[in-house]
Amino acid sequence: MPRSNKYLLPFILVTSLFFLWAFLHNINPILIPHLKKACQLSDTQSALIDFSVYMGYFAIALPAGWFMNKYGFKKGLLFGLILYGAGALLFYPAAATRSYTFFLFALFVIAAGATFLETVANPYITKLGDPSTATQRLNFAQSFNGVGAFVAPIIGGKFILSGIEHSKNELNQMQSSGTLNAYLQTEADTIKMPYLIIGALVFLLVVIFYIVKLPEGEEATTELKPEDEKFSLAIMKNRQVRNAVIAQFFYIGAQVCVGSFFIRFSRYVMDLPEKDAAYWWGSIAMVGFMVGRFTGTFLMKYIRPARLLLAYSLISAILLIAGTIISGPAAVFCIMATPFFMSIMFPTIFALGINGLGHAGRMASSLLVMSIVGGAFFPLIMGQVSDLTGGNIQLAYIVPLLCFVVVGWFAWSQSKQDITVVVSAAH
Repeated sequence: MPRSNKYLLPFILVTSLFFLWAFLHNINPILIPHLKKACQLSDTQSALIDFSVYMGYFAIALPAGWFMNKYGFKKGLLFGLILYGAGALLFYPAAATRSYTFFLFALFVIAAGATFLETVANPYITKLGDPSTATQRLNFAQSFNGVGAFVAPIIGGKFILSGIEHSKNELNQMQSSGTLNAYLQTEADTIKMPYLIIGALVFLLVVIFYIVKLPEGEEATTELKPEDEKFSLAIMKNRQVRNAVIAQFFYIGAQVCVGSFFIRFSRYVMDLPEKDAAYWWGSIAMVGFMVGRFTGTFLMKYIRPARLLLAYSLISAILLIAGTIISGPAAVFCIMATPFFMSIMFPTIFALGINGLGHAGRMASSLLVMSIVGGAFFPLIMGQVSDLTGGNIQLAYIVPLLCFVVVGWFAWSQSKQDITVVVSAAH
């Protein structure tokens, strides 16, 4: 926790933002099956939800970093909040028109706002106090990220999912009787109120952040080349940053794949109803994700972060291997256990990527956030694998399995180096 009282209020406010982007990412496992039903989509088409969100990260990360570099942390946070709130409000007309394209645009706008927030908050939270306690501050902030991770699917499952799942024959009968469109519109309308509330709360945060004074400033703790200190892509010549960007690209792909198709997976392997699957994911898997953050923080007192990352990536791969070859509840529990071990991956990779970079960490932060675009591509690949194998979503989990192998490679390469992680970030 920060030692100085002058950092306390800014620290609390910035920490609250970790909940926002966690909510964005973890509501997707609800939106994917819901909009698949309301807009009558294939698995590949429904994966465009993730694609829109993570392409938003890819497109906006560098502009967000440039904006932060030129105008500072506070203005970056304010602009991010405005975009996030505007995108949430766009869900109302998207639902009213039942336009999938409009939904995707609204998600892109929210993601643009979240990109600003992540690009700024990840490095900024480490500046709000004594550098020697930066890890403690970040791990505390990560708990709010974990709260968002398990609250999102629970709220989405309760207020968005209707629990009504018609068979193809029933839908055909409704179409013949002329009642299909009315039913589909009813499904789409469940999205309106939750996102109106989200938009209102975010704009309240805009007012609060505008009023509160936020400090600036950072120092480098490692020697950098002159070109690395500029806001430019030259920082990618730094192996530490380059490898972290690659690992983050694959990790986010794995994280999104594991969660986004869980409801479909549960129905496929054990015929679990969608509302039950959403509840299981939120109350078990995402609680495990949050607990994993605290447990990982404790273990890092005794185990070097890179080595713990290696162990967790291997365990995650083993769980997914089991999930693809067994059936029934056991397969579902294997998938639900994975988030516990995923919990430390984003912050640890991020920490190893920006460690000791000082002002250059702003550019590295932008690139690491930009690498979140992995969440756009791997779900599409996963959806394609499912569609090409007759809807075998279980087999498609081989995609995140391979992503964890890449994370393991990064962890192994970093574990050979004498690196002490001073800062970390949350996702």
